[in-house]
Amino acid sequence: MSDDAGETSVAMARVRAHDEAVSDFNQAIIDEFRANGGTVTAMGFGRALALVHSVGAKSGEPRVNPLAAIRDDLGWLLPASAGGSPKNPAWYHNLKAHPDIEIEYPNDEGGISTAQVTATELTGAERDEAWARFKARSSGFAEYEKAAQGRVIPVFRLTPR
Repeated sequence: MSDDAGETSVAMARVRAHDEAVSDFNQAIIDEFRANGGTVTAMGFGRALALVHSVGAKSGEPRVNPLAAIRDDLGWLLPASAGGSPKNPAWYHNLKAHPDIEIEYPNDEGGISTAQVTATELTGAERDEAWARFKARSSGFAEYEKAAQGRVIPVFRLTPR
């Protein structure tokens, strides 16, 4: 095996290990969300998450992602921050390909409700105003913005159907 092939194998193993760790972390968050009526104590999330049920853009397989969400009079906002990665998260592509989705969200009675929604990527001033709301909620979003290496972090509006 050449050195290049060996380096590629090591890099691929690291990517797989990272993906598995993220998957395990997400599953733990999903489990806590459902067990505690939409409250997640890990990392101080509280009731600021929603579980987004989407369909894989390439695979067509069902997916569930715990995501930061802001609920307002029009529905929900979701930032595709990917923890500050320079690339959009996989679920971004899922919502672009299949915008009619379901979410689980903390309701006002201390439990979980579901909603059928349509995801629309915000643009221009509307996106900027929505993104500012996330940065006002947590300084972590400003850090993600810096780490994203110039990527403008997309924000989706989820509108009930």
